[in-house]
Amino acid sequence: MKLSKIMHVVSVILGFTAVFTFMGAILGGDNNIFGITKVDTLLCTGILILFAIWTSIGAIHHMMLEKHGEII
Repeated sequence: MKLSKIMHVVSVILGFTAVFTFMGAILGGDNNIFGITKVDTLLCTGILILFAIWTSIGAIHHMMLEKHGEII
């Protein structure tokens, strides 16, 4: 499997994890999962979204490199 495909799958998993974390933060009470506060959960959601965007950009970059025949 190509590296760009693996990076794409990882970015999708991170994106879905961020969505579920966000829903848990919004729908949960003051202390959500394992006693983590709502603010901490929302901050972690933001970081997960940034990771998903970063891996998506990396996957696009690797796809462009694979088109030109430069395999990393």
